[in-house]
Amino acid sequence: MRWARIDHAGTPSYAIVEGETLIPVRGSPFATWERTATTLKLAETKLLVPVVPPTFYACGMNYAEHVRAVAAKIGQPPNLPTRPEIGYRANNALIAQGETIVIPADATDKVQYEGELVAVIGKTCKHLTRDNALEAVLGYTIGNDVSERTWQRSDRTMYRSKNTDTFKPMGPWIETAVDLDALRTRVRLNGKQIIEFHTNEMVFGVVDFLVEMTRYITLHPGDVVWMGTEGECADMKHGDLCEVEITGIGTLSNPVARATA
Repeated sequence: MRWARIDHAGTPSYAIVEGETLIPVRGSPFATWERTATTLKLAETKLLVPVVPPTFYACGMNYAEHVRAVAAKIGQPPNLPTRPEIGYRANNALIAQGETIVIPADATDKVQYEGELVAVIGKTCKHLTRDNALEAVLGYTIGNDVSERTWQRSDRTMYRSKNTDTFKPMGPWIETAVDLDALRTRVRLNGKQIIEFHTNEMVFGVVDFLVEMTRYITLHPGDVVWMGTEGECADMKHGDLCEVEITGIGTLSNPVARATA
């Protein structure tokens, strides 16, 4: 099943996506719900971020080639993680499918995409095991972990390099029927494919993270876990269109603009 969160007559609402049609529901996929008799055209409906997470988690350095690429840029040997460790991002940075990534006027030219699989938690959970961890996942969506690399290297925290307003596109919807091993991630700039990789070839996978995280913290419905990216990322500039496609889920597409002040 495919769940979208939409602007329905000025009110955020969940809807089931069936081809090019949306069926709004009463309730939400995180609780009880029922279909309404209303149908909407997908192309004519404003999509919102598919969930506003209670907590926004993010995995860093979770693909081997990305670790090596970052290490080469800073002149250090690659240091692959030895255990799944999670970080955090900020909800203020979230934007939806089709909304604009705004590069601050004082940012450098090193503003880059990171195409990521996003696991959406569907129920309250603690002490998950490898056998039941995926039962806690409602489904998956797509994230673009936009990053200002100069700020990322120079600042003591990542508050602006990762969490500037509009730096976290997420969407277009949540897909519940996902075969993790079948997924491939592709990133395109202005229609040109820049990178393609096997989405599930992570250093630590979704199960690894959920088991480790819930040893210490309780996950709640709507929490999201961004799973990291692969390879070397390219710079984005004013006027670009960045698309992150994950097969079986969809395509997250966002224009890029630089602020003038």
